Amino acid sequence: MSNLHKTRGVVLNYIKYRETSIIVRIYTEAFGMRSYVVNSVRKAKTKNNKIAFFQPLTLLDLVVYERPGSDLNRISEVNIAYPLQSIPFEVMKSTVALFITEVCAQLLRHEEANPQMFNYLFLSVQAFDQMEAHYENFHLQFLLKIGQPLGLGVSTGDQIIAEVIQWADDPEIAKQEKEMLEKLRSYSFGQHIPMNNYIRRTVLDHLLRFYREHIDGFGEIQSMAILREVLS
Repeated sequence: MSNLHKTRGVVLNYIKYRETSIIVRIYTEAFGMRSYVVNSVRKAKTKNNKIAFFQPLTLLDLVVYERPGSDLNRISEVNIAYPLQSIPFEVMKSTVALFITEVCAQLLRHEEANPQMFNYLFLSVQAFDQMEAHYENFHLQFLLKIGQPLGLGVSTGDQIIAEVIQWADDPEIAKQEKEMLEKLRSYSFGQHIPMNNYIRRTVLDHLLRFYREHIDGFGEIQSMAILREVLS
């Protein structure tokens, strides 16, 4: 039997389902990662069409049906928890959002309810949306800082930094990379961190390698190419 529950959620992605419906993946506060069928949201003439509610990183208030053991549930009510002001409308931000949701879909695919993780995601999205400048390194900070709520035994980021800089091409690159990683770890979202494109790409490649080596099933990120193009 399905029971109704209230929860907040962060939208990751959706796929088309049948003619007018979608299956949306949402990281929820109450249950962790969940997939929901949403009917009739792709009808062009439907009044109050809510397809915009299910774009990447949308923050939602939900009332959902939760059936124990089910891989696919349904949404009873959905409302915007925080209206995004910039992420859907700026090319760089929307590209970063696609990248982040793709990464999270892999990192959190089996994740159960985790209040620390949910709060990290929810507050990070709000911070990103509110940034007016200096967000070209947001994805790097996000990747570095998510290690703690993932429960990888990383409390300060030291473990990630120590492992990542081993993969640098030479000692000078390792030195620069360590300096940037320490700033990414300690600075708040939105603080300016000057970084050249080579180091930015190197840090990104090495952070993704770290998660490939520590998270089962973490594979290639398809949005990498367009992210690099937009940030170059």
